[in-house]
Amino acid sequence: MATLYIESSDIGLEMDHGALALRRNGELLQRIPLLQLERCVVGPGVQLKSGMIATLAASGVSLLVVNPRQDAYAVMAGSARGEAGRRLGQAAMALHAPTQDRWARHWVRLKALGQARLLKRESERSAAARAELLRASALIFAAAARLRAEPLTAESVRGVEGAASAAYFGALPQLFAPSLGFEGRNRRPPRDPVNACLSLIYTMLYGAAVEAALACGLDPDTGFLHEPAPGRASLACDLVEPLRPAADRIVVELFRSRTLRKEHFHTSDDGCLLGKAGRRAFYEAIEAAFGRMRTSLRRLARHVARAADAVYVDIRRAGGIVPCGRSM
Repeated sequence: MATLYIESSDIGLEMDHGALALRRNGELLQRIPLLQLERCVVGPGVQLKSGMIATLAASGVSLLVVNPRQDAYAVMAGSARGEAGRRLGQAAMALHAPTQDRWARHWVRLKALGQARLLKRESERSAAARAELLRASALIFAAAARLRAEPLTAESVRGVEGAASAAYFGALPQLFAPSLGFEGRNRRPPRDPVNACLSLIYTMLYGAAVEAALACGLDPDTGFLHEPAPGRASLACDLVEPLRPAADRIVVELFRSRTLRKEHFHTSDDGCLLGKAGRRAFYEAIEAAFGRMRTSLRRLARHVARAADAVYVDIRRAGGIVPCGRSM
């Protein structure tokens, strides 16, 4: 099962006898049988027909529309299955403060461990940056240990996460060439090539997390670490957190291998953006690794789904009282 990436704004998609047809100015470029597709990732200028979108959904093919200029996305999970009991259990978990706190600690601890391991591993590659990378890694490992040992509330967990992220992004520029101008995380718009890539891959992860949540019958808007907010899929944000270090590692390798170079980017009022050749290189290079991250997202979503199922059963047995012991 393949993922189809389309960026060109002069491409239109339509159905053609059980296949997805790609056309430019009415001329057929390619036909791809739906049986070979798992998802489509398209840019904001690609022309889509409503009938084609409905057929994709009915065929279980997911659609992700990404607009890196606005750090925006739209996702349709073709394999979505709504399960009321599971979602009721999920909602009960989110409303039960001790359960919410445990999940918040879980997500942030996984992310912190990934961040610390990335910096520690990279410290072996650079003698000049070794001391700074190891110092930041030690701080983040300490944060992860605290999250494991102390019964912190979700609010306190966010404070620990902020401190760990400050240490992490303070050291991360050591992994990139100074000419790239990366001095830490910035977005909306990203102001340098590294942040442009981080924003794009995080947006893709976010869309894949929404898809994973829906595929497991979960409500992507009901999370634990991230509180509900208009326009935010909070559970999807939660699921993405443990995978951010893996995404960062991909971006490090893209620049280290010179798969992406400064000339692949241009800067305008919309910030620093990948050009057409850079986008093609980016998508081709990340396909295998991103597939593994999608698998990880599904595994994390199934973990939440199993917990939600157990909580729902316990609530029914207890006559509507939210249990404390069946959360993870």
